[in-house]
Amino acid sequence: MDIDGLDAKIVRFFTDSPRASVLEASRVLRVARATVQSRLDRMQDSGVIGTWVPQPDPAHFGFPVVAFCSLTINQDLGHDAVVEALAAIPELIEIHTVSGGSDLMARIAARSNSDLQRVLDAMIATRTVLRSSSVIVLNTHFQGRTLPLLEAAAAGR
Repeated sequence: MDIDGLDAKIVRFFTDSPRASVLEASRVLRVARATVQSRLDRMQDSGVIGTWVPQPDPAHFGFPVVAFCSLTINQDLGHDAVVEALAAIPELIEIHTVSGGSDLMARIAARSNSDLQRVLDAMIATRTVLRSSSVIVLNTHFQGRTLPLLEAAAAGR
């Protein structure tokens, strides 16, 4: 889908002010309310943006430790079965199939380093993961940073 400057401004507005109304966006951006709404609908229908949902931060409700874990899986089971087994572990907040030396990459939230060990053990206990290698996040500088890409696409870069 082609994105233009107004699309980027609308997404930027709601990124900066997620609780604002479409009417407020139309006033600030100086475009008709129906234009803002139709652009949001079009971008959502095409998958450019997702639905507007809260993104809870695990650190604020007791899960301050974040780790990334490379997983080597039991290939005989297939990725779908492995992912289904791992989805039962709530501390696994992302799982991606990757290329390279491992099969999956997981992002994990844990209550402490020892709790992280419990989560790693739970993954191995599913018998779908053969080996894991993890790194603990010391500091997050930014995440979910896609808006600059959208703005570059809108500018034709």
